[in-house]
Amino acid sequence: MTLDEPRRPDPDALLAEAGRAGRGRLKVFLGMSPGVGKTYGMLQSAQRRKAEGVDVVVGVVETHGRADTESILAGLEVLPRRPIEYRGRTLMEFDLDAALARRPGLLLVDEYAHSNVPGSRHPKRWQDVAELIAAGIDVWTTLNVQHLESLVDVVWKITGVRQRETVPDQVLSSADDIELVDITPDELRQRLAEGKVYMPETARLATENFFKTENLTALRELALRRAAQTVDQQLQGAMRRAGVEGPWAAGERILVLVGADASASALARAGRRLADTMDASWTVAHVEQPNRPPPSAQASAQLADALTLAEQLGGSTVSLSGDDLVQTVLAYATRNHMTQIVVGKPHGGRWRDLTGRSLSTALVRKASGIALHVVTDAPAEPAPEADRAGPPGRRPWLGHLAAAGLVTAAGAVATVLDQVAHGANLAMVFLLSVLASGILYGFWPAVTAAALAALAYNFFFLEPRLTMFIGRASDVFTFAVFFAVAMTTGWLTGRVRDQAQAASQRAAAVGALLAASRRMSGAAKTDEAARALAEQLAAATGGAAVVLLPEQGEIAPAVASPDMPVFATQDMAAARWAWEHGEPAGAGTGTLPNIGWTFHPIQSLKARSGVAAIEPRGRGGEDMRFVQALIDQGAVALDRAELAAEAADAEALRRTDRLRSALLNSISHDLRTPLATVLGSATTLIDYGKAMDPKVQRDLLGAIKEEAERLNRYVGDLLDMTRLEGGALVTRKTWVDTRDVLRAALERVERRRGQRRLAMDFPRELTLVKADPGLLEQVFVNILENAIAYSPDGSTIEAAAYEDRGNVVISIEDEGRGIPTSELENVFEKFRRMEESTDRGKGAGLGLAIAKGFVEAMGGRIAAASPIHEGRGTRVLISLPKDIPTPAILL
Repeated sequence: MTLDEPRRPDPDALLAEAGRAGRGRLKVFLGMSPGVGKTYGMLQSAQRRKAEGVDVVVGVVETHGRADTESILAGLEVLPRRPIEYRGRTLMEFDLDAALARRPGLLLVDEYAHSNVPGSRHPKRWQDVAELIAAGIDVWTTLNVQHLESLVDVVWKITGVRQRETVPDQVLSSADDIELVDITPDELRQRLAEGKVYMPETARLATENFFKTENLTALRELALRRAAQTVDQQLQGAMRRAGVEGPWAAGERILVLVGADASASALARAGRRLADTMDASWTVAHVEQPNRPPPSAQASAQLADALTLAEQLGGSTVSLSGDDLVQTVLAYATRNHMTQIVVGKPHGGRWRDLTGRSLSTALVRKASGIALHVVTDAPAEPAPEADRAGPPGRRPWLGHLAAAGLVTAAGAVATVLDQVAHGANLAMVFLLSVLASGILYGFWPAVTAAALAALAYNFFFLEPRLTMFIGRASDVFTFAVFFAVAMTTGWLTGRVRDQAQAASQRAAAVGALLAASRRMSGAAKTDEAARALAEQLAAATGGAAVVLLPEQGEIAPAVASPDMPVFATQDMAAARWAWEHGEPAGAGTGTLPNIGWTFHPIQSLKARSGVAAIEPRGRGGEDMRFVQALIDQGAVALDRAELAAEAADAEALRRTDRLRSALLNSISHDLRTPLATVLGSATTLIDYGKAMDPKVQRDLLGAIKEEAERLNRYVGDLLDMTRLEGGALVTRKTWVDTRDVLRAALERVERRRGQRRLAMDFPRELTLVKADPGLLEQVFVNILENAIAYSPDGSTIEAAAYEDRGNVVISIEDEGRGIPTSELENVFEKFRRMEESTDRGKGAGLGLAIAKGFVEAMGGRIAAASPIHEGRGTRVLISLPKDIPTPAILL
């Protein structure tokens, strides 16, 4: 087909599309295993569709006793299940006929791979779904990837479990939509541990068997691959129907190996070019070998630049660790299904493993099924000898000089021993110097010591002495063995030392990162998290660090360690670049590299949280990775603090809205009701007062007085609560007898107690306490009125007082219905009222809240307990502290 010819749709694709006319649509929620949330996700989406006006019906959903799944099922119409007798038992199955008769706009059918009970119309549930689809009903269903027929053997090899309930692959491929429900293996195992998937014992066994991390990871990859494959098939079908031709990506994966040398950046660029050619994903990897000396600062910087370049070019980076370079690379490539490996051309043994062969040769010999690309145009000059000399900052020749000094000292000791102890094994003295050189200075100084020791031993102590000639054949053998042992000893001790240093550095980095994580995770506020990040960055880099946070749409310095610097205009320009583009800027980057700071975006999962500024100190790649890890931890901490602040604001807003609603409801009821009574009674008296019987007039006037008193109490409660919340409450404490205050409160509520009995149980003597008598009396009145409102006529309200060693306790108990245990903690909240009040004038629900505020203002405590006896009654306890505790012997 030429470019001028119109695109013709594929006839087969058009016929297949025409064959779907009048059929329903199938959507599959696909997951890697049970417990990932397929059913929950399906129900969530169904609730949204219902809110949009779609007729949603649940055909069958298996909640497996999961409370969150059962809760989200509420509000959806559920078809009754069909009972089927099987082997003397009645089993409940999906009622296909009822679903066909109901014909909803959307039907939910859980567990696509389920096997129906014998006697059902179809042996498999997916066949029921196929009938529903053919009838024009849209269906949503759920499926685990291990139930696909083609994957049964694969899943069996992974998990050791052979699936009996399967679904043909074509059924999934024919689905109109697939939604992958995906969580990480660790999240799923956490759900198991929390009992959200199975019962605790079942969950424990499942975790130890099927739900192993490696099993879940493999199943997750299968699910991802299968979803991608199905989507790709759907895309190809759509393209064929539109007349668009391929080709399509082949799914290649490229691994680029770089070292700490000048060729690293060139290899990263070559990897990018190859990835563009193959339309493949690519990864740049560096292997750290603990058995080799760490690279110099210059080499580390080259490696860091290459890794940064790879990320800028769109690749991913990874650092591996292993003594055997080839095995480490191949193991990673196999685990991650790499199909191509890119390496640089070896120069002078630059890439060699322990066998002495080049890396490319070893990969060709050991790799299987992986293509190898050798980049010949990348500079791969041998690294300076400094790269092999030891830790960064150490002069390489010092180690060799020290090794020579140790061999010289060993020669002096051997000379003395040769004179005083004839026949002594002097070779051991020289071996000791080789061992010391390896331990103290590393591999290459140990090799130098081994060579010098062998020469010194031959020249000074083997006959004929003071010559390099060996006179006896046995001495030739002795010298050869000594030289081999010395070289082996030097190599082993140097390797152990280098490994110990590398392990120590990694342990220190991990420890520092852990300490930083703990420090930042403990920050509850954004400024605390930012300060912790700045302090950790300053400690890690040895220079100043600043954290910049957004403020009124602009990025601005927030905290610094040790002191807040003054940023120049160029510095702030780099900071804004990092903030707006999400890329590092400043020194050592490609944006504004000449300024004195490096700005790193603090990128969290939610969004960018800020920018971290650090002073460049010539850090190597390892240090920069540690700094980036700290910044990532800081991003999480800032995100957590921001979410906590948002949650606190949301909670405050929720409480404010609840109080506002409660206040409005209270005002609408507790003001309008008495006002209506007052208005009605007053109007009646005005219009018909002269013609009314005096008794009726008195009743109306009494009603007006009663409702006015009720309004007065309500307004008084509101004023008291305003004083409490506004901090305007002033207590005037004096010595009081709580019995007298309680008697006064009982007299105030006497008229409102009706037919209820009031009982008092006071001791003959009671210690005086310091309290505000007016506030305390109001506390007792509020509690007594609450007891009257919620206890029936004929019941008893008992007021008692007693004391313990440190407190005077007042108890007010009624015989009402009582307070549910779940409500006891909320009974003292504002506007909290029980609906079973027997008093139409029960108030606004502020009495107990005011009582609690007054008691706490006087230094006391208040609590409620219920039920008291036989499931009835409420007891409110008020504890007021004594000025001087009573000795236990006097109680």
